[in-house]
Amino acid sequence: MATATVFTRASIGIEAPEVRVEVDLARGLPTFTIVGMPATSVREARDRVKSAILNVGLEFPAATRIIVNLAPAEIPKQGARFDLAIAVGILAASDQLDAGQLAQFEFYGELALAGNSQAVSGLIPALIAARQAQRTVFVPSANEAEAGYAAQSNHFLVPDLAALFEHLQGHNKLAHAQTQNQPTDAANNLGDLADIIGQTQAKRALLIAAAGRHHLLFVGPPGTGKTMLAQRFLTILPTPTHHEGMQIASIKSLVETHLTPQQLTQRNLRMPHHTCSAAALVGGGSPPKPGEVSLAHHGVLFLDELAEFSRYVLDSLREPLQSGEVTISRAGYQTTYPAHFQLVAALNPSPCGQFDGTLDSCRSTPDQILKYLNKLSGPLLDRIDLQVEVPRETESLRQLDGQHKPTPTSPQIRKQVVECHQRQRQRQGCLNGELAAQAVLEHSQLGKDDHRFLVEVVEKLGLSHRAFYRTLRLARTIADLDDKASVGRRHIAEALSYRSLDRLLEQLRKL
Repeated sequence: MATATVFTRASIGIEAPEVRVEVDLARGLPTFTIVGMPATSVREARDRVKSAILNVGLEFPAATRIIVNLAPAEIPKQGARFDLAIAVGILAASDQLDAGQLAQFEFYGELALAGNSQAVSGLIPALIAARQAQRTVFVPSANEAEAGYAAQSNHFLVPDLAALFEHLQGHNKLAHAQTQNQPTDAANNLGDLADIIGQTQAKRALLIAAAGRHHLLFVGPPGTGKTMLAQRFLTILPTPTHHEGMQIASIKSLVETHLTPQQLTQRNLRMPHHTCSAAALVGGGSPPKPGEVSLAHHGVLFLDELAEFSRYVLDSLREPLQSGEVTISRAGYQTTYPAHFQLVAALNPSPCGQFDGTLDSCRSTPDQILKYLNKLSGPLLDRIDLQVEVPRETESLRQLDGQHKPTPTSPQIRKQVVECHQRQRQRQGCLNGELAAQAVLEHSQLGKDDHRFLVEVVEKLGLSHRAFYRTLRLARTIADLDDKASVGRRHIAEALSYRSLDRLLEQLRKL
């Protein structure tokens, strides 16, 4: 009898491949079939779409043979995001809508039985792809934040199927998606770094880590503020750039709906429990879902009680820390998620939590402590630039009478971080933590004596080549904080001082 083609997009990782919804109404026994590799949630659209069309007062061609083809067939289709496109295709194929006008439109949305639209996940990648294809998009009103952030001004919000039908008929126009500017600051409820009394070296390490995008490990007994320091790390990171904000929003849209524009682009602080699996940490499942490392993209992944994680789970971090992405392979296809995060971890020096270099302070034997710390493989520790001791400070307790000296606030520290990022990007186009090995040597401008000094220390400590370059990157960041063009002996010495776990292991070997 008639055919119609409507455009929409599938969701595969952060990709949004185009899907053509081809609807054919033909003579034969009344049936409603969906083909084209649909998942169960897509096949169930038959009942949702039929009820929605009838309940808004439109005509459903129940006496015909309806075939809906989701092409190309090799792309897997998941979720209820195709409901709106299927409904529009049926209305166009039955001559209730003009099929000729649909070539420049894309439709996304789940339909309730009453015909009203409901939010769908993974909308940001689809909106970006639709903008590149120069098509107008119709999205559920509940996805207003995503549409406003990533869409063009001629994109429309759909409250229900009846309102969409009136719009396509040229009658009552739908509301436009209002363009949302990116938030100018990173709002959060994590407190301020100035709230923490003492721990000067740990705060300095946070500044260096933020300034050069270095990974950080806190080592110290319970109750010394390791968790508080890590949680406040997010407060000193700069506001994401527009490109970073788009990537953050793309990941968030895959797992959350009903987000505000502020929440869409705000950096994440992810804090998985130490019992989490490798799939939960790096991603997995069928269909593959992003893990904690991807949800922390351009944000912070905080692993508290690091040695309580299984070694297998921790070693699964090695590739994303190095490459900044995670590829999840399944029988039918592969999905790649970005995982460009900063790792901040906290660790007790022993299973009982206490160790100051002597066995008198600890209930555990050296063998028990080594077994506890051996969950952290050498290659993983090589990827952590700063290992910082967070000791007990009784002097800080005396400062709680309100007479302590004021310390810099998070906004003040963030200003230093922003300035340091600007220097690095002007000099080399990226942050120091992202520099390749040869580029580190080039931009450090080390003198011969300083280079010889660093090599001798690396040989003495038995560090790897990766640790050599990471120490040099760290020294480059310290020099940038001092606004120095070249790395000097003092910067190298400070960078080498942030290896507290190496010193702890050396103490254990002597016992």
